[in-house]
Amino acid sequence: MDKSYPTLFARLLLGVIFLMQGFGKVFTWGVSNVYNNGFKAYEETFLPKSIIQFTTYFTSYAELICGLLLILGLFRKQAYWILAIVLVIVSFGHGLTSPIWDLQHVFFRSALLLFLMMIPLEKDRFSLDSFLKTRKQ
Repeated sequence: MDKSYPTLFARLLLGVIFLMQGFGKVFTWGVSNVYNNGFKAYEETFLPKSIIQFTTYFTSYAELICGLLLILGLFRKQAYWILAIVLVIVSFGHGLTSPIWDLQHVFFRSALLLFLMMIPLEKDRFSLDSFLKTRKQ
C-alpha cells in the first residue's frame, strides 16, 4: 500500500491540532494570559518561575510554528522532535499537579507523532520537503 496518503492525513491532522492550539495560546488568549491562567499554578511546585515562564512561551510558539510546518510538510524531522519535546513537557507538567490526570489529548497526539516519526521521510511525498528535494535534483 502507498504510505504517502495515510502519512499525509496523519501529518495534516496533527499539524492542524498543534497549529490551532498554538494559535489559541498566542493570538486568542495571549501567552501572558496562558501563563497567568494555567502555568502560574506550577509556581507552587519545585520549578523556578523562570523555567515555567520559558516553558509557557516555548510550548505555545512551538505548537504554533511546528503545526504550520507539519501542514506545509517543511522541516518535518525537526518539527517532529520539537513536538516530541513539547509532549514530554506537557506530560511532566500534568504529572506535577495531579497524580491521576487525563491522557486523552497527549495520547492521541503522541500516537500520531510516533506514527509519523516511524515513516521514512521519503515516503511522505506530499510535502514541501519532498517537492524541494525533487526539484533540486
